[in-house]
Amino acid sequence: MSSPPPPGASRGASKSPSNRASTPLGGAAAQAAYLVRGDDASLVGQHVHDLLGGLVGDYDAAMVVEELGGAVADDLDVGMVVDALTTPPFLTDRRIVVLRDAGRLVAADAARLVACLDDPLPGVTLVVAGGGGTVPAALVKAIERQGTVVDTSVGTGRARTQWLVDHLHDGPVKLDARAGSRLGEHLGGDMSRLRGLLDALAAAYGEGASIDVEKLEPFLGEAGSVAPWDLTDAVDNGDTEAALGALRRLLGAGGLHPLQLLAILHRHYQAMLRLDGSGVTTPDEAAARLGMRSSFPARKALEQSRRLGPAGISRAVTLLAEADLDVRGRSALPSETVLEVLVGRLSRLGAARESSTRRPAAGSRRKS
Repeated sequence: MSSPPPPGASRGASKSPSNRASTPLGGAAAQAAYLVRGDDASLVGQHVHDLLGGLVGDYDAAMVVEELGGAVADDLDVGMVVDALTTPPFLTDRRIVVLRDAGRLVAADAARLVACLDDPLPGVTLVVAGGGGTVPAALVKAIERQGTVVDTSVGTGRARTQWLVDHLHDGPVKLDARAGSRLGEHLGGDMSRLRGLLDALAAAYGEGASIDVEKLEPFLGEAGSVAPWDLTDAVDNGDTEAALGALRRLLGAGGLHPLQLLAILHRHYQAMLRLDGSGVTTPDEAAARLGMRSSFPARKALEQSRRLGPAGISRAVTLLAEADLDVRGRSALPSETVLEVLVGRLSRLGAARESSTRRPAAGSRRKS
């Protein structure tokens, strides 16, 4: 009989797309409870699927798994969950109770589940999937005492890069450095697409195949979304091509409305406007003035405010106001076109200010 996953397991042991759900994830004994949470519902769902595969083992899932909750349910009946947790397994040695969208639980509901976990029934395991809000802290602590809490969040920066490296290392195919870098750039914030893409590559080229960029490209599909600061950073750097690319990805895979993107740009330049002429000189002072917790974005706003100067910031605000009117119907152009023109002009504004700050003085070019 197959064994359930070990505590804290976050990756399926099987690399085969055909048997990932039924292959055990490890050899540790089943725990009383598991919580799988994260900011991407698809990644949470993928991990719950793998976890259930290990817990179910060789049994028919219909015999041992009872699913409750979910976004489609109008009411979350905690009484049914309690009944399932206090009912011994029948005809098998295990019962797995899955509670989905646990963020919909209120404190009183969580207290009833905590009481069940404080005195768990042998052979009964609770699998809680986050979603629909924040899982009550009391339930999280109870699961930490009796089982395992797994966070599927990808993170940002180095954490995101390491997450991708780890999952590529354990994937069904082997991507070379260029292909891995290309894949990470293409997926952007849509890392939930990684598994399906790797499975498709394995189906096409075989398990363990070496994949280069040329083999990868036909499978990429639409570029994933990116973070809003990818757009604003590119604009500040005067990189028009990168800024337009980020804009299109935020409108496409990111699903942002043109007015939402205008709001992002408005906030970006509003921060510079508030710092201009304020006498602020340090990132910490800038963060305090802007009401930011971190001095990192405040430092970028302060530096760009100095780089653009009053005239540059005024011009940017004017461009934003005109684009806002155009998106709201003043212009017959599509909103996407209006935004592309706006981003192009803002990028050139940043590039012009950048080049002017680096231009050598006239006297330095004179011959001695």
